[in-house]
Amino acid sequence: MDRLRLFPLNTVLFPGAVLNLHVFEERYRRMIAECLDANEAFGVVLIRDGKEAGDPDVTPHEVGTTAEIAEVTPLPAGRYYISTMGRRRFRIKRIVSRDPYLSAEVEFIEDRGDDDVDARACELTHRVLGEFREYVRLLVAFSGNTAEVDVPHDPVDASYIVGDALQVADTLKQRLTRTAHGRSTAGGGVRFSAPAPAAAADAARAQEAAGRRRARRRARR
Repeated sequence: MDRLRLFPLNTVLFPGAVLNLHVFEERYRRMIAECLDANEAFGVVLIRDGKEAGDPDVTPHEVGTTAEIAEVTPLPAGRYYISTMGRRRFRIKRIVSRDPYLSAEVEFIEDRGDDDVDARACELTHRVLGEFREYVRLLVAFSGNTAEVDVPHDPVDASYIVGDALQVADTLKQRLTRTAHGRSTAGGGVRFSAPAPAAAADAARAQEAAGRRRARRRARR
């Protein structure tokens, strides 16, 4: 069993995603300093119950992702600005300490499966990517901003990219981190992921239609 320092946040980190943090609490300044000294990653977990700052009794969700520190900018008063990259998913097995920060024994989640599962995952990934491209197109049309998302065809990598890019509630993203792996046994991760871009695309279409209705009403005034 591996032991990992944990950083509970009101955000979800996917493998391959970038997370920038301003570290100002004393306990997390100490944690980051220890990670830098030991050249070790820390774990990012979504908060289930409690507050992000100043809450020693915060309760995290059980599945998170390790954050590898890529860049560090020291700031006055011992603060840090760090840029991290999500790497490996893990499941908390046991909280071992809350002082001075949260640490736990964890089990890393491996994305493995057999050839039949991989074949089904690749087929479903093609469907998911089609829905996701439509979702991005609608977001661009609605917001007026440009967006370019390079999605790999590997089912595992694609599930992470899509999950990170979706503009949905963190609780839904958390469910995706628990199952977002195309090579899991029975292909459970991609099966769950498939409806997510479609539902998000439907929401974007609804927003686009509402925008057109508002524009027509303004035009009639």
